[in-house]
Order: sequence, then C-alpha cells, then structure tokens
Amino acid sequence: MASVGHCHPEVVRAIQQQAAQLLTVAQTIPNDRRAEFLQTLTGLLPQTLQRVFLCNSGTEAMEAAKKFAVAATGRRKFISMKRGFSGRSLGALALTWEPAYRAPFKDIIDTANVEFVSYGDIQALEAVMDDTVAAVILEPVQGEGGVRPGDVAFIQAARALSSRCGALLILDEIQTGFGRTGKMFAMEHFGIVPDGITLAKAMGGGVPIGAFAMTDDVALKMPKGGHGGTFGGNPLAMAAGTAAMRVIQRERLPDQAAEKGAYFLARLRAIQSPKIREVRGLGLMIGVELKEKGGPYIKALAQQEGVLALPATSLVIRFLPPLTVGYDEIDRVVTALDRVLKRPPSTL
Repeated sequence: MASVGHCHPEVVRAIQQQAAQLLTVAQTIPNDRRAEFLQTLTGLLPQTLQRVFLCNSGTEAMEAAKKFAVAATGRRKFISMKRGFSGRSLGALALTWEPAYRAPFKDIIDTANVEFVSYGDIQALEAVMDDTVAAVILEPVQGEGGVRPGDVAFIQAARALSSRCGALLILDEIQTGFGRTGKMFAMEHFGIVPDGITLAKAMGGGVPIGAFAMTDDVALKMPKGGHGGTFGGNPLAMAAGTAAMRVIQRERLPDQAAEKGAYFLARLRAIQSPKIREVRGLGLMIGVELKEKGGPYIKALAQQEGVLALPATSLVIRFLPPLTVGYDEIDRVVTALDRVLKRPPSTL
C-alpha cells in the first residue's frame, strides 16, 4: 500500500495541489487528471490490457472483474483457489477461500457457482474447466494464504486452459502489482498476459484507489450503464496515483524490490531458529512460516521492537515493507525477529 514510502513528497504535493483545484467529478465528464492517470497506467500495462474501469479499492476492482467476466462470456461459474483471497464484500467473498470469512454469510453469498481448486494443481484445475466457466481468478503470489508464489507451470496452464474453454483468466495483482515482486507486475515472472487484472493498493501511493484493466473484447461486452461508481477515477486519487506510478518508474522500485528482496530472504533464512519451518517470497513480498502460531511474535515485534508485520494464515509472519526500505532497516527487522523468536513464550 505504501510502496513508495509514507508521505512521499511528490505524492503529497500532487494531492495538495489537486485538493485546492477539484476534488471530484463524475466519471462521465472528461477530466485532465484522469486522462493523465490512464495514460500513465496503460503505458505500464501490456498492449492488450488498455481498457480500464476505475474504482476505489481492490475489493471493488474484484467486484468489477466478476461482472465484466459474466457480461463477456454469458456464463456464471468461477474457478478460484484454495487459500486464495479476493476480498470481503458479498460478491468478492464468494471467491475467497477462508471458511471463517464466509461462514457468517453462507446463506446469502453465491458459492454454488464457485469451484475451489488447490493452488498449483494442474490436474485439479483441468478437471473443473468446461464451457460453463466464466473466469479463473488467482493471485500470482497468494498473500493472505501464506505468501505462496505461484508455480510457473501452473500459471501458464491456467492461461492455456482458460483460452481453450473460452473462459477469462483474471489475475489479482492488488498486492503484487507495481513492483512488489521485483517486476512491475507479477505476471511478468510467468510469461503470460491475462484477460483482466485487478489493481489497487500501491497504485494510489496511500490514497484509496482501484482498477480493473482488461482487453477490448471484455470491456465492450458490458452493456451501457451495466457498471459504475460515484467516486471511481476522482481527480484527487488520479493525481496521487499518477505521482506514485512516476516515482515507481523513476526510482526503479521494481528493481530495488528484486535486489532488496533477495537480500531480505537470505538474511531471514540465515536465522537459526527451530521455530521456523520455511522462509519464502518474491521480491519484497515475504513470509516466514513458523511451526507454531505467529500472532504472539507479530505482537512482540510491534510492541517490543517497533517493527510492523502482518499475519498470513495463523502460522505465517508477513513482511511487506515499502520498496524504498533501506538495507539497514532490513537488518534491523531481521535482528528483531531473531530476538523475539529466542524469547520464552511467557515474555511475549
């Protein structure tokens, strides 16, 4: 979310200047900030993904993706991934694997039209693919599911199987986009281009923002007025997003993420602790899986060491630093984790 760092001066300046000029305007009315943003974004995306629906969050982007997939294919069935996370609105929740999120709303969310397959299992994916599938939706790196980078063969198979069945392949790059994994978009690691991609978080430099980018064929199937929103593409978010994307490009933040991520992973893997099961990640999207609950250690990192981390399943400590993080700061985090892992549970 804060990939360019907190309160990057260029993002702050863009917000201040725009706030004094125009805060919001309907999407049906042309706006110079929106045009500038779209030109910048589409310049980063593959040539086939040049149609963009603008919204306010990653969950809204996923809601849009579902609707565009249904409109484009005339189908209702979706394939999602076990351990996958797509959001917590009613529509997106149907695609989210975690039963605890879905259980309280099981009577009103549409899970009947969703098949979950094991992430990485090509045979399982092939078994559920047919001419009723509207889209396969997956994360190139599962975030909430434990920071699990996708297998190249599986992602490529998902692309091939979707095309063969006339379904869409939609990549959820809400966490992985804009340099997080060491490429501008994580799809570049897998050598494929999807039919649609959900974007948010880092794209706004800290301001709420979302987008679903898609092919012409997908975009043109949506009936007029079939989807929309009041604040999507507002000038304030557009100004912030343009500034953030320009910083990401100019400061080569994807390259920095690749280099710093390799260093971070190596330092974490050098920790000698019997509590660590595995350290994995891609770029600066990193997870440390423990052999016991990670919650107490995440709390200790924050309260005792001043280090912010997130859970990703109950066992995984997730690190998502700004891409501008310094090597000295990475060293500090590794030292802090080493210290808390050595402490008796009663002191956490």
